[in-house]
Amino acid sequence: MLQASTSDLAQTPFWTAALEIVFINILLSGDNAVVIAMACRALRGRQRLFGLLIGRAVAVLLLIVFAAVLTRLLQVPYLRVVGGLALLYIAVRLLLPEEDDRNEVEATAHLWRAVRIVVVADIVMSFDNILAVVQVARGDLALLAIGLVVSVPVIIAGAALITALLDRLPILVWAGAALLGWVAGQTIVGDEALAGAVARVAGMAGGKLEGNVEVAAGLIGAVVAVAAGGFWRHWRNSKA
Repeated sequence: MLQASTSDLAQTPFWTAALEIVFINILLSGDNAVVIAMACRALRGRQRLFGLLIGRAVAVLLLIVFAAVLTRLLQVPYLRVVGGLALLYIAVRLLLPEEDDRNEVEATAHLWRAVRIVVVADIVMSFDNILAVVQVARGDLALLAIGLVVSVPVIIAGAALITALLDRLPILVWAGAALLGWVAGQTIVGDEALAGAVARVAGMAGGKLEGNVEVAAGLIGAVVAVAAGGFWRHWRNSKA
């Protein structure tokens, strides 16, 4: 497969498809940039840059590795439910204030915790992204890799900009958590195992909910993320 891919590098359709993948990935990765920024906002100096780069790079590498089987994996019952719940937990966890690093060991621990959050959340939030780019790549591994890798600097730049905004306007952290909760709710309700239940709920409402189920799920996810994060944050502060 790799040999066949490299033989297409000199052909115009190959690079046209690569540009399509770059455009689609950037267009659909706005929420990914938010989670990268939120995960790395507590880091300082070079560690923030390392968190942005390492987290996104590892996530892209795993997406390339999983791309060949991801379409089939998404048909596994309750996989999106598990991913959505993991993303919801991350949204809640990111609302908790980070303590200042007292030594190099704690600073390193914060860096790798941020990297883990970026990798897990990025993969969960890239379910739909990877489906779109896989269809464009049509099984061409080299094409998929080039398209995803080229889009990394743009997404990292966007994440760095959002991180700077979070430093200046901390209230945006709550908006970011709500966005992650929104994506988590829609991810959960989009699971194949829940399709029948969603259709029945829409049918019981006389079809009025058809097309609005994802919106309702997103709203519920956003409210749960903000409410749970606020409660956890208040409990932690009162305990301290």
